[in-house]
This record gives sequence, C-alpha cells and structure tokens, in this order.
Amino acid sequence: MSIRRRLVSMFSVVTLGLVIALGVRPASLDRIFSAYAVALAALGLLALTRAAHAASVRSPSIFEYSLTPRPEARVRPPELIRIEREITLGAANAAHLHRRLLPLLREAAATRLSAHHQVDLMRRPDAARSLLGDDAWEALRPDRPEPLDRNAPGLSLRRIARLVETLERL
Repeated sequence: MSIRRRLVSMFSVVTLGLVIALGVRPASLDRIFSAYAVALAALGLLALTRAAHAASVRSPSIFEYSLTPRPEARVRPPELIRIEREITLGAANAAHLHRRLLPLLREAAATRLSAHHQVDLMRRPDAARSLLGDDAWEALRPDRPEPLDRNAPGLSLRRIARLVETLERL
C-alpha cells in the first residue's frame, strides 16, 4: 500500500472517530476537537517524517555526497611509465639507447656495485667487469663508444631484460 493511501485511510479513520465522538459525546466539544486536532497533527508529522525519509533514501544530500569516499583510480606511477618508454625506445633506436637507457642502467649498476660490493664503477672498472660479467660490462661500460648508425636498432628486449636481471643479482 502506498504512503498516500495509508495517510488517506488514517485520515478517514480519525475523521470517522470524530463523527462518532460527536454523536456519542463522551466529553465536551472542546476536548473532542482538541483530540481531533492532535490526531491530525500526528498524521501530519507522520507524513512529513515519511516524506523526509523517502527523500533521504532516494538521493543523498550534497553534504553526504561530498563526504562519500571515492574509489581511487588505479594509476600507474609516472616513473614506471617513463622507464617503460625508455626501454621501448632503447630497443628501437641505438641513439636513444646510448644517450638515455644505458645511462639509467649504468647508474643503477654503479649504485648496486657500490652498495653491495664497495666497488666504484668508474675507479675500479676491472672489479666491476668481473662482477657484472662480460656481456653486461660491454653494454654498461662508461667508455662505451657512441653508435655509428644512430638510427640502427638498439638492444633487443631480451638483452635488456638480461641486463636488468644481472643488476638485480648484484
């Protein structure tokens, strides 16, 4: 049963009670009409509270909406996106590999060698070469010459992955 029908039926019952009370007159007319006014006021309050409740259930207020926590969008860290771009471009272009990707990997190698083996990549190249291995050393050595063909492909993704694995093992 809808709210309106219930309120109309309750109003009808209260009015019927008024008619019966006026016919029987169990109390003075002032008390009968006062009781009727109180009953109508109670029905009005009931209607208002139900309407307010229905409105709050349907749509939250702007205040409540602003307090509702929003799910955080999953965003990839900008640094990860940058490194992925450097790897992709380093595999595609020898100039980019030489100027951008290899310096990043060389810096990582220098940090790992210094932190775990107390070896400086620039001052002790022989010790660094023995720890890195010939393949990684050839790619990461500080005196690596610039490529003759700048537009040639860089290192393959497999070789870059092997370099990173070598650095992780340090």
